[in-house]
Amino acid sequence: MDVHLIDGTYELFRYFFAVPSATDTAGEEVGAVRGVLTSVISMIENGATHIGVATDHVIESFRNDLYSGYKTSEGVPPELLSQFPILEDALVAMGVVVWPMVPFEADDALASAAVKAAQDSRVERVIICTPDKDLSQCVTGTRVVQLDRRRDILRDEAGVVTKFGVKPSSIPDFLAVVGDAADGYPGIAGWGLKAAMQVLSQYLHLEDIPKDWQQWHPSIRRARPLAESLFNMWDDALLFRRLATLRLDVPVIPNVDELRWKGPGQDFGKMCQRLKLPVLWDRASSAAGL
Repeated sequence: MDVHLIDGTYELFRYFFAVPSATDTAGEEVGAVRGVLTSVISMIENGATHIGVATDHVIESFRNDLYSGYKTSEGVPPELLSQFPILEDALVAMGVVVWPMVPFEADDALASAAVKAAQDSRVERVIICTPDKDLSQCVTGTRVVQLDRRRDILRDEAGVVTKFGVKPSSIPDFLAVVGDAADGYPGIAGWGLKAAMQVLSQYLHLEDIPKDWQQWHPSIRRARPLAESLFNMWDDALLFRRLATLRLDVPVIPNVDELRWKGPGQDFGKMCQRLKLPVLWDRASSAAGL
């Protein structure tokens, strides 16, 4: 079997900015919710059998306690934030497993679920559906892969190396030095993408990098200023790596059988009426053979 793990936060953001506004019977904005639900139904119609969706029920997480500059919900349109609980309720009614994250992030739930699913010998592939570079650290061979559904790009471990120049296990170190504007931390001064690729392709983790720049691999350019910058900001680098490292201990599922889609619940019909999208009930019922 294939297990599909969906970044619900990314999907909700994507559809919020991609589809026209739409309101439900109570006048609440639900355009993005309708887009995500339609997308999930399409996945099921195309053969997905085991599905889990993670959302950031609250944008803020435990990482905000670690670093004051970490991303918050400030600046996120309220019409988007208000759709998170609606989406979560709608997916549950559809019969899809949902992980609304507090105080962890959706990425932590996806990483934890990927590890759990990969332990099951019945699982052929774990497909993490998101383009988020943070999740690239979870890719393992051709068994745990990453799918950018919008661009239809499937990335295995070789694909991660091709894109970032480093192995999946080095992604947190990579993000620590180059920074992540979306998550709100700046990285290490003077370290760009090329420098990170050159160094971390030779040294798997930050601790493996020699403190003496003269001991660095001769292929690495600008070794001296890179070393000086890194070790002058060493504590920051370790903190940024901690922010980039996904948690694998989020209690998500006891086993992959919990993720098997068995059809919509009785409340899904009412939810579809609320969303003014009754065709979703028809499609879900048909996919379940009801």
